[in-house]
Amino acid sequence: MTDNAAWRTARPAVSVLVPFFRDDPSGLIEALSDEAQALAGSVELILLDDGSGDDALAERVTGLVQASRLPTRFIRLKKNEGRSRGRNRLTTSARGGSFLFLDSDMLPDDRRFLQTWADLVARQDPAVAFGGFSLLQAPQDRAFAVHRAMSQKSECIPYQERALQPEKYVYTSNLLVRRDVFEAEAFDSEFSGWGWEDVEWAMRVARRFRVVHLDNPATHLGLESADKLAGKYEQSVANFARVVDRHPDFVSQYPSYRAARLLKSAPGVRRWRSLFKKAALDERVPVAARAFSLRLYRAALYSEAV
Repeated sequence: MTDNAAWRTARPAVSVLVPFFRDDPSGLIEALSDEAQALAGSVELILLDDGSGDDALAERVTGLVQASRLPTRFIRLKKNEGRSRGRNRLTTSARGGSFLFLDSDMLPDDRRFLQTWADLVARQDPAVAFGGFSLLQAPQDRAFAVHRAMSQKSECIPYQERALQPEKYVYTSNLLVRRDVFEAEAFDSEFSGWGWEDVEWAMRVARRFRVVHLDNPATHLGLESADKLAGKYEQSVANFARVVDRHPDFVSQYPSYRAARLLKSAPGVRRWRSLFKKAALDERVPVAARAFSLRLYRAALYSEAV
């Protein structure tokens, strides 16, 4: 555990919590540190290396932490604990009354990103608030075109539209949670692999607390190639099944669930699944058609869970 010079004397209202696993959070650390002077110790940053096992990365992060003007703590684990346990662990070091969960591959879109969050806490102290996604600073590489198209359609949603289904558009990439809310409803550590643990958490929370949406986005820099994204969908089936079992009233409204139900009754769904994936990975196919095929592939996978 490493604390920088600003850590000891700070009295933060907001704790920014960033887990990472073999991703380099350097750009995010530097961007957040740029706001330190205006925040005057009201926001702290806590980073968790969840068992990356990369000494060079840890040394680089340690150097940035020590140089940062933002009160910062860096925790390094020897073994990977997973997304839910890692985020739960981060909260145990947090001193603020609200937690801002940020993914390590995010980058604020505005120079007053933290100030906007701090102002919201001081003014309204919301139970839960989501700031939004963007692709404003994301890489334009052709290899990420399918993920970009899918994210633009399903994640980069204006805050007014997100507010219509508040629990659906909640991701730990840019999520503010008041301390007492998190103490009442922590992330389920039984989720493993990739996907759905943040949405399931939001479904539980939305039954008890108000979830608000605002326009304070950060860019998701970590776009994936179509084959890697398909691999993540394959990992997420068990997590999706867990959500369906716990929250059928919420999930039944989602297009991914309805598509999975339709495909479940289709003859030869396993063969169709293979064809959907093949089309999604074929670079000769137009990007929009590849993105649609990948959504169908995900629905075909999820048909086993509905």
